[in-house]
Amino acid sequence: MSDHSDEAATMIAAGDLQEFAPRGREHCRRHPSALTLQLRRLQPASELCSSDGAAGLVGSLREVTIHERQRESWQLRKGASDVGEEVDYDEELYVASNMVIWSKGSKTQASTVYKAFTVDSPVLQALWCDFTIPQEKSDKADVSGSGEIIEKCICILQNSCINVHSIEGKDYIAALPFQVANVWPTKYGLLFERSSSSHEVPPSPPREPLPTMFSMLHPLDEITPLVCKSGAGVFGSARVQYVADYTMRIVFLNTEPSIVMTYDTVQSLHTVWALRRVKPEEQNMVLKFSEQLGTPQHMATSSSLTAHLRSFSKGDSPVGSPFQNYSSIHSQSRSVSSPSMQSRSPSISNMAALSRSHSPALGVHSFSGVQRFNFSGSAQSPRRHSITHSPNSTSSDSFLVPETEPIVPELCIDHLWTETVTNMREKNSQASKVFITTDLCGQKFLCFLVESQLQLWCVKFQESNDKSQLIFGSVTNIQAKDAAPVEGIDTLLVLDGSGNLVLYSGVVRVGKVFIPGLPAPSLTMSNQMPRPSTPLDSVSTPSKPLNKHLAPLEEGVLLSPVPELRDSSKLHDSTYIEDCTFQQLGTFIHALRDPVHNRVTLELSNNTMVRIAIPEIATSELVKRCLQGVKAILPKEIAVQMLVKWYNAYNAPGGPSYHSEWNLFVTCLMNMMGYNTERLSWTRNLDFEGSLSPVIAPKKARPSETGSDEDWEYLLSSDYHKNFESHPVAKALRLDPLEALASKDDFSQSLSLDSSTLLFTHIPAIFFVLHLIYEELKLNSLMGEGIRSLVVLLVQLARDLKLDAYIDYYYRDYPALVKASRQTCVIDQVQTGFMHQPAFFSPEPPSIFQWLSSCLKGEGVQPYPYLPGICERSKLVVVSVALYILGDESAVSNEASHYLYKITSGQRKQQMEQDDNRCSFRHSTSVSSLAEKLVIWMSDVGFTLRDLESLPFGVALPIRDAIYYCREQPASDWPEAVCLLIGRQDLSKQACEGNLQKGKSSVGPVLSSDIPSGTESEEDEDGMNDMNEEVMSLIWSEDLRVQEVRRLLQSARPVRVNVVQMPEASDHEYIEEKENRLLQLCQRTMALPVGRGMFTLFSYHPIPTEQLPIPKLNLTGRAPPRNTTVDLNSGNIDVPPNMACWASFHNGVAAGLKIAPASQIDSAWIVYNKPKIAELANEYAGFLMALGLNGHLTKLATLNIHDYLTKGHEMTSIGLLLGVSAAKLGTMDVAITRLLSIHIPALLPPTSTELDVPHNVQVAAVIGIGLVYQGTAHRHTAEVLLAEIGRPPGPEMEYCTDRESYSLASGLALGMVCLGHGSNLIGMSDLNVPEQLYQYMVGGHRRFQAGMHREKHKSPSYQIKEGDTINVDVTCPGATLALAMIYLKTNNRSIADWLQAPDTMYLLDFVKPEFLLLRTLARCLILWDDILPNSKWVNSNVPQIIRENSISLQATELPSSEDLSLETLAQAHVYIIAGACLSLGFRFAGSENLAAFKCLYKYATDFLKCLSAPTASITGHYNLETCLSVLLLALAMVMAGSGNLKVLQLCRFMHKKTGGEMNYGFHLAHHMALGLLFLGGGRYSLSTSNSSIAALLCALYPHFPVHSTDNRYHLQALRHLYVLAAEPRLLTPVDVDSNTPCYALIEVTYKGTQWYAEATEELMAPTLLPELHLLKQIRVKGPRYWELLIDLSKGTNHLKSILSKGGVLYVKLRAGQLSYKEDPMGWRSLLAQTVTHRNSEARAFKPEAISAFTSDPALFSFADYFCKPTVNMGQKQEILDLFSSILYECVTQENPEMLPTYIAIDQAVRRLERKEMSETFELWQIKLVLEFFSSRSHQERMSRNPNRGLFMNSEFLPVMKCTIDNTLDQWLQAGGDVSLHSYLSGQPTEDSQLSMLACFLIYHSVPTPGQLAAGGLEGSTNFSELLLKFKQLNVPVRALLRLAPLLLRNPQAMVL
Repeated sequence: MSDHSDEAATMIAAGDLQEFAPRGREHCRRHPSALTLQLRRLQPASELCSSDGAAGLVGSLREVTIHERQRESWQLRKGASDVGEEVDYDEELYVASNMVIWSKGSKTQASTVYKAFTVDSPVLQALWCDFTIPQEKSDKADVSGSGEIIEKCICILQNSCINVHSIEGKDYIAALPFQVANVWPTKYGLLFERSSSSHEVPPSPPREPLPTMFSMLHPLDEITPLVCKSGAGVFGSARVQYVADYTMRIVFLNTEPSIVMTYDTVQSLHTVWALRRVKPEEQNMVLKFSEQLGTPQHMATSSSLTAHLRSFSKGDSPVGSPFQNYSSIHSQSRSVSSPSMQSRSPSISNMAALSRSHSPALGVHSFSGVQRFNFSGSAQSPRRHSITHSPNSTSSDSFLVPETEPIVPELCIDHLWTETVTNMREKNSQASKVFITTDLCGQKFLCFLVESQLQLWCVKFQESNDKSQLIFGSVTNIQAKDAAPVEGIDTLLVLDGSGNLVLYSGVVRVGKVFIPGLPAPSLTMSNQMPRPSTPLDSVSTPSKPLNKHLAPLEEGVLLSPVPELRDSSKLHDSTYIEDCTFQQLGTFIHALRDPVHNRVTLELSNNTMVRIAIPEIATSELVKRCLQGVKAILPKEIAVQMLVKWYNAYNAPGGPSYHSEWNLFVTCLMNMMGYNTERLSWTRNLDFEGSLSPVIAPKKARPSETGSDEDWEYLLSSDYHKNFESHPVAKALRLDPLEALASKDDFSQSLSLDSSTLLFTHIPAIFFVLHLIYEELKLNSLMGEGIRSLVVLLVQLARDLKLDAYIDYYYRDYPALVKASRQTCVIDQVQTGFMHQPAFFSPEPPSIFQWLSSCLKGEGVQPYPYLPGICERSKLVVVSVALYILGDESAVSNEASHYLYKITSGQRKQQMEQDDNRCSFRHSTSVSSLAEKLVIWMSDVGFTLRDLESLPFGVALPIRDAIYYCREQPASDWPEAVCLLIGRQDLSKQACEGNLQKGKSSVGPVLSSDIPSGTESEEDEDGMNDMNEEVMSLIWSEDLRVQEVRRLLQSARPVRVNVVQMPEASDHEYIEEKENRLLQLCQRTMALPVGRGMFTLFSYHPIPTEQLPIPKLNLTGRAPPRNTTVDLNSGNIDVPPNMACWASFHNGVAAGLKIAPASQIDSAWIVYNKPKIAELANEYAGFLMALGLNGHLTKLATLNIHDYLTKGHEMTSIGLLLGVSAAKLGTMDVAITRLLSIHIPALLPPTSTELDVPHNVQVAAVIGIGLVYQGTAHRHTAEVLLAEIGRPPGPEMEYCTDRESYSLASGLALGMVCLGHGSNLIGMSDLNVPEQLYQYMVGGHRRFQAGMHREKHKSPSYQIKEGDTINVDVTCPGATLALAMIYLKTNNRSIADWLQAPDTMYLLDFVKPEFLLLRTLARCLILWDDILPNSKWVNSNVPQIIRENSISLQATELPSSEDLSLETLAQAHVYIIAGACLSLGFRFAGSENLAAFKCLYKYATDFLKCLSAPTASITGHYNLETCLSVLLLALAMVMAGSGNLKVLQLCRFMHKKTGGEMNYGFHLAHHMALGLLFLGGGRYSLSTSNSSIAALLCALYPHFPVHSTDNRYHLQALRHLYVLAAEPRLLTPVDVDSNTPCYALIEVTYKGTQWYAEATEELMAPTLLPELHLLKQIRVKGPRYWELLIDLSKGTNHLKSILSKGGVLYVKLRAGQLSYKEDPMGWRSLLAQTVTHRNSEARAFKPEAISAFTSDPALFSFADYFCKPTVNMGQKQEILDLFSSILYECVTQENPEMLPTYIAIDQAVRRLERKEMSETFELWQIKLVLEFFSSRSHQERMSRNPNRGLFMNSEFLPVMKCTIDNTLDQWLQAGGDVSLHSYLSGQPTEDSQLSMLACFLIYHSVPTPGQLAAGGLEGSTNFSELLLKFKQLNVPVRALLRLAPLLLRNPQAMVL
């Protein structure tokens, strides 16, 4: 057969022709800096090019453009979306001069510029690279997968540096220590090739040559040399050394597999290496090696040895690169003579296709061969940018001198393959293009194009079985000028020597590509190069044309490609052809570039470029499936040939449209099997043009408009006619069937098959595979059309193979289709012998429905055959049924083999094993029942709800059942996919929010109401408008308490100064009086910010571009009635100096504490907030402290911290030190310790300079030490702090003022350091901590001061005469609290007894009453477990003497007594009571414990009465106010966050008291109580952990400042440490459908403790939860919401993360329920209505009412369209009622997804009644449904859980079953028995009965006639014999009763 006709037969039409120009080129022109660039470019251009000096500007401008063309380069890759879904567009990286432009675009969407970069010097190269950042940078080993973050970057190489820009927006610049010739992206990072300068070639002193290849794993890592591991050579062991061979050039790099291809310029050989990370032992080897070899002279003993080694170590490798090497010698051979060559200068092709390879770079180690530098062409080639490069500019290159310490290498290359030496090789046969391609059967090839020889070399390679290495195989070469891979369809495109484009798959030729509009090179013109023989040559295409429709086309193509195209439909609409530039004669393709997916660019000889798409192998799902299946089963070579033939037929110019693709496929396949499709009637009539219906798409108009008889014949014999005849409409219209005239040749002679064809021997295998695909498609209800097409082909094959069982099977499935085709073809017996009968072929047809049915009935099942990768659904269904129905849990583990057996063609064993592991079951999640196991497994293998919807309803039923069970009681920790599958969006949303990175602001969209509503304009600046109103209005819905709190806590508006002018007072006195009154009110205003900070805690996410708004502190007043302003600065009265400085500090803290810990804040923002005005410095100091408390201060740069501290501003230092310490709580951070020590003289060495640190800053630093070392029991710190409690006053007034606060701070800090350690303080026994503290508490002789600071305390103070006793007034509070914290919760009786209040009058006189409060508090905290919430316990703390003699709190008259000091007793009494109550507050902090609340409330009211009682003067007002404040705080602690109304009323009462004894400190306490009560707007509560109690002790220290600048006893800044005790505990249910917070009932179960047994309580959420460690589980309770269980016994992390992200718990309303807001009492729900009407009849359900119970729009529309009665319904009313009742049942049973199943069953039964079932598919489904409900496994489940299930309380199924039985029995009596009998005896039946007969056979599982005959039923005489014999055939008794009369020769049917 001549070459020409072969060419013609295999033309492939390319599609989507587009002119191509890189997107970046145009953008460059418009880029802002283009002009400047152009000018800058003029200089060198004119110097280079104007040979005649007079060329002038015009000349140089023209040169510029030529130059530009040379310099530009670009590369394309397949677009990658961020999400990871499949996208189909190209991304382009374009480089010109200093610019890099990254654009994205495709033919469907316009291309857009994504990023443009401009750099300072010309860009040498730009590329994409992914860097992996291992999470643990410490271990350098290959951490694969889990711990790595991949950073996608773009790298821009300039002369001296490389810029890296990541997609996230990080920019790096790495300087390059040498000239880089080339840079390559690898799997691990970048690989650099050093450009070898010519003078380096003979290194004059013989020394180790410098490495030539280097890697950089991350832009921040250093550049390290590459090492190479060569095979064991002469030396015997494998050598590892640096790659230092400058004759080695990289030509290609690939990421997957990670390989490098290099070219040796001396030996002209290509080598392939594997690139990987270095192993530690290799690193050591290299480093040692380079030490030993100081001089490598003795190494290179002879050049021959070196050469030998070299050839030995060079290997071959499977990868090539689309780049030519810039500095390759190869570019020298090109002169600049011919312009056409010039356009393809190295610089273009270079960048051309920077492959998307990102694979590690590699290099080769080099032996230091000194003698072998004999090659000629080593001159430096012109660099890309024509910047002449002088050879001596390499001073920077010699950076690795042997003396320097060697750099540890990161990457290593292993030798894999070297090409064999050929004699004919010229010097520069370097590959200009290398790529990896896969052929149609998945075999991989490494192809490299050697342009000088016009050859493409293809090396086959594959992975070894253990995946560890690559094995290289045979090498083939193809004549080619250029080549490019077409990845999308596993082929490659070759430009052959004569200018034709030819498509190859691997090395098999597919066909020539025909490009519309481009003339094919005429065959006479080009000298035909002999084609290398390919496997295809022997198998020529069939000599007869493929089929009659294609024949005329082919002739046309051959004669004139272009005219044919002119009217071809493909390009009719495009205007290309008219103006296409390729019409000029002599335009030919001269290069290919930029292949992406299936698109490739052609460079034409006239310098234009065209982008074409190579067509897909198939578009219709059905054809794809069949091709896959056939490919899997055939031997590889035959499979490739089959695919090639199909590809050619399918993609011939003017190929088929989508609809006729299947017809073409059938014809093509049958031709290849040896059928003559011309003669076979049904294939002859297959229509290739339009759709399956001539009516819908008329055939293209023929020349003769009149039509002819043939047309009628055509119509009659078309598929459409057959389908129409069996259509219900035809029956309804009673149309007579029309018969086509039987064609003469139809039956006259039988047709035989041609056994010489390609696939003839494989017919049985192909048939079986197609049958399995048929079974697979049955499981997808969307593929019905495809099944019908496929069954026709299967029937034909089954007939010809004489497989009666299969024919019978297809008949039962499609009775109407099967009768239509009767023509058989004869296959000779002889030829049948040649057929390859595969081992897996089974004579009984495998049926997936039959298999499931047997499973459900509990019969034994054979393994079901499946094709891996093709029959995935069958596998899924089989395995899930095995698991759920048979209860075999091992089914989903790795080996599913005893239910499935795999079918392979023998070559694919290993690939499948891994496929199974993918489905291996993750046992991490909790799994109890089979249903859960099934659902989790299904979501693991990627099964979604959409897949479930397309499963037929009978098959889906078991899965739906499992889902239904899981939906009722899911586990809270299931992954998102599982929750979606079971339809619990509430859980899936929870899971998905849980997986968000911590960085995102986590209080989702639900709970952030950042936009203040418009009504509050006057309140805008009070600092409380960022609260989440929505949630607060749910928590406190009945009243306006939140507004009231805002009113009480706002400090931004002037106060009302209400003073009545007395008649006798002068105006001046009146003004003074007003100002004095304002001064009193300001004491209160200044105390408000602390409380406001508590109220607004963590409620705001700041915007990083705006400053944080700090509300101003307003200390002015307005006096009614004229609203005149009253101001303190008028000078009329004395105002204390700096009065407001602490108030504004608190104001700053309050503002800063609004910021939520999850906000995104950085150092810059913190500095940006620094105020410009000095007055605001105090607020900023507070702001810094707040940032520390919410953890953001750790982001502040050390430099800035230093900056703030050097300013010497006292407040800033206090705020910063406390903030930083709080942020580093308990970390023992060294840097912070240093920072704090500078401010504490005791921690500095004794000889250090005396620093003048303000006293308050020292106090803050001491507390800071306590925080940083909290709970660490650090010995040195503890020792210093212990001494500091009793620090004596020094001479010169040092440490003399405010000593109390310093001593207290030391005590608190000591307590924190040893927090809760009790008596087990390790290694501190010699310090005698408790004894020393006891002494500080009760007084006594001062101990001798040990330690390094004793010098300082030699001389006593000149002012304070303390003598040598301890000043208890100073040291007692600190020591007491230190003891309390050290022994916190230890229940240590002996220490507690020290703290007992004295019980004699004499001793009582020695103790300050205030200290009794502290002692009682400390004692109770130590005896933590003894605290009981009742007044009896509180009073038990009062010593007997006081109890007997003191006045009760309510008494009115005084008892008289001489020897007792009543005042002492009364004061001691109130303080002890207050101490006990405060400890009660600590014990029950945040618990809302009712008993504790009642007890405390009683005492609080007692104290209030006491204040107004006459006896108040004895106790002292001040003491009573203090105790009252303490009680208020205790109450607020217990009720923290709850907003309790009674406590709020107390606080409001105290807020109004402003005169008399009420000073700043009391106001502070009252408003702190108010703040605690509404902590964080009700979202936070207090914790009782040790750390929290320590923080609360600091914050609530019960001695309050007298005025706003008073820090004598306690530093005011410490009041804010309560933040460390606050924890989020609000659980807010959010309705997942409407995304709004709602109410839900939750049930909380407490663990049992020593005080109470395990108990449950019901709460209405949103609510504050109790502390989590007390809880066992939490569940959302029905009936309104889906249940949800959070089990805390497994750990509290899940719940903690929910609470910390705003406490959002997603809940989902059940169908038929309304939320508690809409229906508080539950009277409007659907079920309630049915009860009230006493009519449970479903008719009472009006479809309009559905909106009351569901929010599902699909159900709404169903009710609307299918259940609403209209006028004159007639018999349709019955259907409407049915639909209504179905809807009602689905909604009430919570399974609306069953609605389609109900309707499908109903429709199917109606169709059967009308005898219109043309296919029995639905009957099978109903049968499976019935069998499922009667299956044993289902019965067991029902007995365990009787009222749950899918069709449970319904009469629907029994009714349907009964209807089917009746219909079939009626048919049997009405003459059906005759056709049944003839069927069983094997005679033909009449056509009209076929459909019903098939239904009967399916429904009653009647065996085939063949099985009956085998069973020997003939001679049976009675029923019992039949029963026995049918036992083996698994026929149900009901069916037997109907068959028996026929079998027993008794035509009277026994219908029962």
